[in-house]
Amino acid sequence: MSTTLESSPGPAAGPPSAGDAAPPRGRGRTVAALGFSQAVDNSESGLINTFFPLIRTAFGLDYGALGLLTSIPRFSRMIFGPFWAMMADRFGRKPILFLVTGVWGLFTVAAGFAPNYPVLVALFAISAIGTVASEPILNGLLPDIFARSERGKAYGLVRGIGGGVGIVMGPAIGLFGANPEGWRYAMWAMGAVSILSGIMILLWVPSVGGTASRISRDSASGAFRVADAMKLFRIPTIALMVAMIPFVTSVAVLPFYSTFLVDERGYSVPESTVIMAINSIGVMLSSFLGGFLGDLFDRRFGAKGRVMLMQIYLVSFAITVALVTQLPFDGRGFVYPASFVLGLVFSIGFSGCVLPMISTVVPLQLGATAFALLFSFIQGGIAAIFSMLAGSIADAIGLGGTFLWFMTVPYLLNALLWFGFYRTYPRDRAKQDARTAALLDGAI
Repeated sequence: MSTTLESSPGPAAGPPSAGDAAPPRGRGRTVAALGFSQAVDNSESGLINTFFPLIRTAFGLDYGALGLLTSIPRFSRMIFGPFWAMMADRFGRKPILFLVTGVWGLFTVAAGFAPNYPVLVALFAISAIGTVASEPILNGLLPDIFARSERGKAYGLVRGIGGGVGIVMGPAIGLFGANPEGWRYAMWAMGAVSILSGIMILLWVPSVGGTASRISRDSASGAFRVADAMKLFRIPTIALMVAMIPFVTSVAVLPFYSTFLVDERGYSVPESTVIMAINSIGVMLSSFLGGFLGDLFDRRFGAKGRVMLMQIYLVSFAITVALVTQLPFDGRGFVYPASFVLGLVFSIGFSGCVLPMISTVVPLQLGATAFALLFSFIQGGIAAIFSMLAGSIADAIGLGGTFLWFMTVPYLLNALLWFGFYRTYPRDRAKQDARTAALLDGAI
């Protein structure tokens, strides 16, 4: 496409729409590979939570060790997420994604051979360094492949496939739990699956050229520099995204829901895993639903559509959390469907609003950097700290109070904050569209 533009003897009939370049072929396989990659990385991060009872017995640990192990992926996301995004912006997203998803699986395999707890911590920490890289990179990769009008659906498909594969993979890996050494087998199996995921990326994810490459060579933007991350704050929409992140407390609090089912609703641990699987099905469908609704609202209401949907989502999710955790109903006829609805609402705003909005207002070559800065460094750091405090908070006010005051209330406050996006997002979207069109037209 760039060759055609550069060789045109006169003015073009009209510049292509920003973000609507001709798509590469085989996008279905690309989405499948990226969704599978996300499922693998999410499952790797959750291995410690699932198999900690066996690890605790093997090495004579206490719950303090669990706190340390579960905080490692969050701190890794904060510290190394932006680093991997830098590497992806500089060397290409496909090769870096193959490295952190495929090759890095060897460290997960190695963790299964750990002879003692310190070695396990070290190997798990190294493994987590790669595990946290895939999400910001693939979030930046999708705008290279999908037009703006399709991005909500694309993000939803990737997250939905990832959730669906995870629903199957989690219980399958969990079968190793019947063996006292099962945590080792789980590490080996997940490492092997991670390597397989890397091969899928190598074969099915395209090395995007054309428009994406043309824009990435923009001399005004240049290659990634650390200072470029700070320039993102000059985009008002991104600055508001940073302001809203502390109110997205579900990242730190929702992991307590399985414990809530046991302690507050009286279910056994095995049955709570069944309920969580039902919740995960809702989350998977939520990703598809969010992508569909986001694109629908964008077509129907223009630049303000995704902002409207996000506010509806925030209020709906806050009310859902309150109903699920505050009503004194513990029967299966309530808990099972309520947990499904909780999952069904959960991901609508992220896949249908937040991700497409960021990819629309940020220069294409800094997409992975923006996602890493927002969700790996800023949100990752906040979630890591809050996760370490959440246990003490629950001890003080109970799990029910924790869900009410640290999920329902923040989400309602966030809905008010999102009124600010009605002013910033349409302007930032128009500016980026104009800049992209100028690049494609050779004006800059």
